[in-house]
Parts: sequence; C-alpha cells; structure tokens
Amino acid sequence: MKTRDEYVAQIKSDLDRWNAEAAKWEKHASTARKQYLDALNARREEAMYQLKLLQGASAGAWQDMAKGAEKALEQMKDAMAKARTHFEK
Repeated sequence: MKTRDEYVAQIKSDLDRWNAEAAKWEKHASTARKQYLDALNARREEAMYQLKLLQGASAGAWQDMAKGAEKALEQMKDAMAKARTHFEK
C-alpha cells in the first residue's frame, strides 16, 4: 500500500498531466466544445479540493479520506476521456 505522501504525489502528477492536456484543448476549443471543458474544470476543482483534504488529514485518517479522492479522480478520468474523444478527432 502506498504511503500518504506517495499517494498525494501520484494525484498531483495526474492532475498536472491532465491540466496540461486541458490547457492545450482550451486554446483551440469551439463554443460547442466548451461544454466538455466546463465539465472537466468542475471535476478538476473537485479533485483539487479532495487533494487538499487528503494532504491535511492526520496520519490515521488519510486512508479514509482517500475514498473521496478516489471518487473525484475517477470522475476526472471520465471527464478527460469524454473531452479527449472530442478534441483529438
């Protein structure tokens, strides 16, 4: 099992990678495609919020907090996949 620091580092890495990809798409997004970016941004904000909660959790509570982070990350992955299908055509 990962430590809290390893887990947080992985989440940060995923978010950084997704943020870079989304920034590239935003430069070239049409109005119709903005809806995918809006959904992605909402999921990103939730994932970042969960990351902050996880970082502030005590050593004994971080694993329980990880459940919320996992849910937010799954939603972020889903939003990225949907956006990717529209931006990488």
